[in-house]
Amino acid sequence: VQLQASGGGLVQAGGSLRLSCAASGRLFSSHVIGWFRQAPGKEREFEAAIRWNSNNFKYYADSVKGRFTISRDGAKNMVYLQMDSLKPEDTAVYYCALGTSPTTRPQEYRNWGRGTLVTVSS
Repeated sequence: VQLQASGGGLVQAGGSLRLSCAASGRLFSSHVIGWFRQAPGKEREFEAAIRWNSNNFKYYADSVKGRFTISRDGAKNMVYLQMDSLKPEDTAVYYCALGTSPTTRPQEYRNWGRGTLVTVSS
């Protein structure tokens, strides 16, 4: 399975962006797709995750709860991250990755694709 994130860009504080994660290959119900971000000089950190077989099992980092929404489209093999009320501190490269449990640890995920840069201006 290969994953590729897209949809990043420059947005003003308070604005919105929707990131997309395209998955090529077969995904199983046991899979979890996670979104992470990495700001310059910082470690990669968990933002959200969703089980592949259900839109009902979603997990969020406390820092993005109420602002970010993760969803999936099984027919298109896509996972989305809708980001609203963006803040300058949300500026980072965003990645999607494949896991088998909804952990927040990036070490538990694999198949990292190339990230997409989100820049939020103040």
